[in-house]
Amino acid sequence: MLNTAIILAGGFGTRLQSVVADVPKPMAPINGEPFLNYQLSYLKHYGIKNIVFSTGYLAEKISEYYKTNVNGLTISYSHESSPLGTGGGIKLAMDKTMDNDVFVLNGDSFFDVDLKEFYNQHLIHQANFSIAIRNVQNANRYGTIELSPYFLKDSSPQLEKDFFKIKSFVEKSESNSRGYINGGIYILNKEQYLKHTKTNSAFSIEKNFFELQCQIQNIGAFFSNGYFIDIGIPEDYLKAQHDFKEFKYR
Repeated sequence: MLNTAIILAGGFGTRLQSVVADVPKPMAPINGEPFLNYQLSYLKHYGIKNIVFSTGYLAEKISEYYKTNVNGLTISYSHESSPLGTGGGIKLAMDKTMDNDVFVLNGDSFFDVDLKEFYNQHLIHQANFSIAIRNVQNANRYGTIELSPYFLKDSSPQLEKDFFKIKSFVEKSESNSRGYINGGIYILNKEQYLKHTKTNSAFSIEKNFFELQCQIQNIGAFFSNGYFIDIGIPEDYLKAQHDFKEFKYR
């Protein structure tokens, strides 16, 4: 099992400004405590020991609150002096990691994925990178993912039940149809990621890395139907206040 997770916590939270304006979006209070607290409890449940916060906007709000240790987790920080996008922020944060494979999570969403099984399938299928995916109604808000069967080496072709190969990414649309979406949890091979990305460059891991690399590398998709929420819009932020009253990773 992996020991380290990078949490992307540098977003401006523009759409959430009407209800939360004085903290970075991942620090938005849910039932009186930061949203990040719930993510940390979840990660600790799965044996993660080291957390790297990738920070930017109002970074001091995060570092002053969590310092270097919380609830048995070791905390470190990777700060963007200027915006690097999700991809550039991850690359900078990898300087703080020791493991060659790391989990990466968006700091403003929660996806209840079995991380042990996710990593197990990643290893079995010898993926270079893997994304946790979910099937949702109204997938147009996120953009969708096209999947193909994952052929294991030295085996007959088979369609895996929970693990697929990503074929392509589809732009957001006006359609309200059901589809597979990127759930915002990744497993990245540090060596391969550093090799295929530019240093000191701002880019999106979704648009400028995954969409290009899926044509030339094995990028796996682990399907989960676990609870998912993105607190980036006021409606879902308010919904989280109710949903997280019965948060199970405590």
